[in-house]
Amino acid sequence: MRIGLVGYGGGGRWFHAPYIDAAEGVDLVGVVTRSPARIAELHAERPGMPVYASLTDLLAAGVDAVTITTPPQTRYDLVREAINAGVHVVADKPFAPSAAVAAELGAAADAAGVRLSVYHQRRRDADIQTLRQVLDSGELGEIWRFNSSFDLDEPGTLEAGPHGGLLRDLGSHLVDQALWLFGPVARVSAHLEWVELTEGTTDAGFVLRLDHRCGTASFLSASKLNRVVRRVLELYGAGGAYLATGSDVQTGAIKAGRRPADDPDGWGFEPEQHWGRLITAAGERVVPSVQGNHADYYAAFARAVADGTEVPVPVADAVQVLAVLDAARTSAVEHRTVELV
Repeated sequence: MRIGLVGYGGGGRWFHAPYIDAAEGVDLVGVVTRSPARIAELHAERPGMPVYASLTDLLAAGVDAVTITTPPQTRYDLVREAINAGVHVVADKPFAPSAAVAAELGAAADAAGVRLSVYHQRRRDADIQTLRQVLDSGELGEIWRFNSSFDLDEPGTLEAGPHGGLLRDLGSHLVDQALWLFGPVARVSAHLEWVELTEGTTDAGFVLRLDHRCGTASFLSASKLNRVVRRVLELYGAGGAYLATGSDVQTGAIKAGRRPADDPDGWGFEPEQHWGRLITAAGERVVPSVQGNHADYYAAFARAVADGTEVPVPVADAVQVLAVLDAARTSAVEHRTVELV
């Protein structure tokens, strides 16, 4: 699958291109960016990679698929342009301003006969994959509560404006993980922490409670301005508990200059000091890390395009995520719990 990358900021450079390189059945054949600084980085890192000034130019050159990883407020128009051109699309999150608009894009992709998938690649984080294995083992019995916290000390990456904010950024991933683990949500309660930036007011931290229809309650939180770097995952169930801290190992490796294509078998394992503990009536034991690899997302997307199987994250999943995020914003502003139909 010949794929073009639209955007070469932090997202395109760190969270997409290295995993496209490592994915079986995928070739990166062009990048869209107009920034002189980004073009210089691209030429230094990928000599000879074709650079295009617009998605229109990239589509004219010929690709099978595109990844849209530009700023949030630009994504709708670019996803729609690619769909209208009959090209398959990976859309970064959040790929639409609301659940209703997301559903509209999904319908447009279906009508055009193209595959559209949303880049909720953090289902493939090592800590979440390990937690899923513990969950599937059944040792904890009925799960009462899921705690997920992800704090970052990254004030410079906080996006403002109606399409920005931490809830729609990191919150998209945490909500998607909770839905992937425990299914649909019946009720949402939210607390948002607001700050004034030059570009306008935005949310810099959040705490969410999601009441899943299965009976589990998920408590999700994140921050970017509190000078804290921390990843915590916990399960509490009728049979005991699972407690873990994570290190966002793949992102750390990428920013340190390592690449998944260099060591596919050794990539994406949490270091031993971040292995979780499973505590039950039988005692306590350490649970070794399962491998995480975001490149698997792109390999799965290429297979879906080739043989018509389900894409790694269907639009319907992303619509559910956006419905929760929309409800969370309403809950925080109106100080009430929001019921989802």
